[in-house]
Amino acid sequence: MRYKIESIACHTMNEGEVLNSHLKDLSLHEATLYGDKILTAKFSKRLSCAIKHLPIRLRFHYNYSTQDAIKRGLAKDPTLILDDKIFLEGLVSAEEITKAFNNLVNYPTAKQV
Repeated sequence: MRYKIESIACHTMNEGEVLNSHLKDLSLHEATLYGDKILTAKFSKRLSCAIKHLPIRLRFHYNYSTQDAIKRGLAKDPTLILDDKIFLEGLVSAEEITKAFNNLVNYPTAKQV
């Protein structure tokens, strides 16, 4: 199935924002980014750039609490929790984010097409 993709510029995502909100027929994934404000802002901007072209809807949240991160057993800053599971750790590149989400949604990469 082909999806029309919004052409939204890369940006630091807002609390509660839904990326690709127009793709109503897709399930909504919940993402929470743990870490300090500077690193999570950088990560969220990379995330918005890396997955805006993919067939995925993602509601985004921030958690800056060190205590909450420790309770969850998170060791790296920042860490992306997707649907209540650790998905990405550390300030990874946009390419790594794209690869991880491609694998999640089984979306073909340029080499596979």
